[in-house]
Amino acid sequence: MTSWKKKVAGLTLASLAVASLSACGSNNNSNSEASGSPAASPSSSASASAGAGTDASKPVTLTMLLSGSKAANGPDFELDTLPKLVKEKFPNVTVEVQKLPDDQYYTAVKAKLASGEGPDFFLVFPKLANMGAIEVAKAGYAADLSDLGFWDNFSPSAKNDMSYEGKPYAVSRGMDILGAYYNKDLFAKAGITEIPKDWPSFLAASEKLKAAGVTPIAMGDKDPWVIQFGMYQLAANSVYPSDPEFDTKLQTGETHFSDAGWIKTINQYKELYDKGYVSKNSLGMASAQAMQQFVDGKAAMTFTGTWDLPGVTAKGAVDFERGFFSLPGNDAGQPVYASASTAAGYAINAKSKNLDVAKQVFEYMFDGQSPLFQAWAESNTSIPVYAGLKPNNDMFNDVLADIQSTGHAFYFSNQMWPAGVSDAMQTKFSEIIGGKKTTAEDVAKTMQSKYDELNKN
Repeated sequence: MTSWKKKVAGLTLASLAVASLSACGSNNNSNSEASGSPAASPSSSASASAGAGTDASKPVTLTMLLSGSKAANGPDFELDTLPKLVKEKFPNVTVEVQKLPDDQYYTAVKAKLASGEGPDFFLVFPKLANMGAIEVAKAGYAADLSDLGFWDNFSPSAKNDMSYEGKPYAVSRGMDILGAYYNKDLFAKAGITEIPKDWPSFLAASEKLKAAGVTPIAMGDKDPWVIQFGMYQLAANSVYPSDPEFDTKLQTGETHFSDAGWIKTINQYKELYDKGYVSKNSLGMASAQAMQQFVDGKAAMTFTGTWDLPGVTAKGAVDFERGFFSLPGNDAGQPVYASASTAAGYAINAKSKNLDVAKQVFEYMFDGQSPLFQAWAESNTSIPVYAGLKPNNDMFNDVLADIQSTGHAFYFSNQMWPAGVSDAMQTKFSEIIGGKKTTAEDVAKTMQSKYDELNKN
């Protein structure tokens, strides 16, 4: 059994989401007065001494490469605020930040890191996901961050999900939850008075919207990675409740994607397209176009995560009230399980020529009290996993409260798969969207074939 298998085999599933969320629940640091103002952390003195040790006579340029786009409204934290506040604290340090579209980011950052010309800071995802902590640690791309002084303030689960062989290699932004953002006005006009609580009621609500002349769901499937946003929510209800160790068993061949749970999941998502509930010609629509369709009031729902809050709440052609709920893939009478997981975060290049300075920036950024920390906390759309912080938006409160009270949540599936399996899933499912006679069994077979290929490495 290879080393990555040994690392993930002992991980629990639903408990990961609950533990990661505990930092923003009732057990938070009680000394906190406001969302962005936790009590001073134990690492504050370490941060101060780190800043004092920077060589003010030597100009240093640090580069940061991320996926995503500039904030739709106001200053962008990484592009605008972070460089400014780092410069104020460390006058000799200049931070240059670049954001790339998600599909371009993976290719670009891997090529740069492999050539030894990678950025000083880059975005990393949890566990086994593409550009995941395990992948970048094993490749020697990410620096060991064990010596930084702020870890006691982060949820143990968030730290563990960014670790390899017991050492942390990235700092997570928090906890992300996948869900259905919805237009409350369109729901009301279609006569939908309650949030769907199971799969039959979700289909019924979608049918009411369609009958009212409203596109139920906007998805930009030209960017195939958005297929995950619905699929993982359904899997959280159709795969893992009956077998929480499904992904661990995949490693030994005890379970397969052709098993009933994943066939049901794929068929559920297929049903939304078969019944015309997803926007027409979604394969020709980019994710940004689908988001615009939603904010303009032309579609009642879109599937994405907490990280997309700025885009979802951007001003569109009409004003309306937004809401958020977990896509209920459960059978009637069964509980809804959310799809919640440790969010992406920042890593430092192990081969950075300015590794010490980069670590000093991290110490300052996560010290619990600096202007940079405050700006990060206030701009962060993920659910906080840093002691004393609370969510910045109450739209997620109902889903969050349910997860905390019931523990009904499972991680994003691809975080336990070798990178490439989710791509195979997306590509094959796109054939269904395109009208081919591809079946759920075909998609599952493709996923299993790619998994078996990658699992040997």
